[in-house]
Amino acid sequence: MEKNAKIFVAGHRGLVGSAILKNLKEKGYTRFVLRTHAELDLCDQQAVARFFDEERPEYVFLAAAYVGGIVANSLYRADFIYRNLQIQNNVIYNSWRTGVKKLLFLGSTCIYPREAPQPMTEDCLLTSPLEYTNEPYALAKIAGLKMCESFNLQYGTNYIAVMPTNLYGPNDNFDLERSHVLPALIRKMHLGKCLLADDWEAIRKDFDRYPVEQTDGQASREAITAKLEKYGICKKGDSVSVEIWGTGAPLREFLWSEDMADACVFVMEHVDFKDLHGPEKEIRNCHINIGTGKELTIRELVGLIARKVGFGGEIVFNSSKPDGTMRKLTDPSKLHRLGWRHRVELDEGVGRMYDWYLQK
Repeated sequence: MEKNAKIFVAGHRGLVGSAILKNLKEKGYTRFVLRTHAELDLCDQQAVARFFDEERPEYVFLAAAYVGGIVANSLYRADFIYRNLQIQNNVIYNSWRTGVKKLLFLGSTCIYPREAPQPMTEDCLLTSPLEYTNEPYALAKIAGLKMCESFNLQYGTNYIAVMPTNLYGPNDNFDLERSHVLPALIRKMHLGKCLLADDWEAIRKDFDRYPVEQTDGQASREAITAKLEKYGICKKGDSVSVEIWGTGAPLREFLWSEDMADACVFVMEHVDFKDLHGPEKEIRNCHINIGTGKELTIRELVGLIARKVGFGGEIVFNSSKPDGTMRKLTDPSKLHRLGWRHRVELDEGVGRMYDWYLQK
């Protein structure tokens, strides 16, 4: 990419997009075309076509998506498949139509089968059934990477699909219903710590910043307590417990979002579609895993976050709730061969994440 090229970062306010935009700026890129959701609804086909006709970006980072954790994935299955397909179809098609030089599509490692061999290589895609709880989202992301691959093969475009592992970092989503596991745990532990200290000023401040189901910090103590209890943060006498869904046994891998962004920019600068396949007749699985290749159990993660936050209450694992996929470890060896490795380890990253949460 040229330093003065016109770059569209779709989803620049989210966890992924904001990290990519920051990395691009740090590397000296200067021309960005950005739109908030209010300014451009990527599900609106006509609006997206008009945007590409008017702005004519040269490079596109497709980081916009409708995302959430295990709770949201279970509740909003239609939204997850419909909205993500709409976003992808509109952006990828109009990128081709208006001659975008290169596009990076961001997916997720949930594209891989529930029983995939561990660690998961790119070649295990579509080899067996998906995890049921996030199947609609996974199918949308599979469609996106196949769309990139198909446009490359038919039209000679240069669209690269990357599949990051579980991400966390600045500008993460801390909504207790829709967030992923790590930010949800940080917030629950923080609120549990405040409740244990009877620090209602801090609890109200937290609810003002991130209202829970329209309940903000101005609500009554009873209303706030009811929301805390709904999400498993309960006080009985002098003790406070925080409930965690599942057994704590599943293994998970986590990647600092700014490391992910660095990998994405690296790929856009140094990797082309032709570098991702050989002369074989059937070209497939040209996407790239982005991960650390390291994992820990949810129980271990909970303990790490409790220590970083300083929560000294009781932690209760509710085994009647779903665990999700039991193991989901990426094999990042393809990316390693291309020349990139992660830098921030989880212990450091969780500390940074909690500091960011407190400062914000």
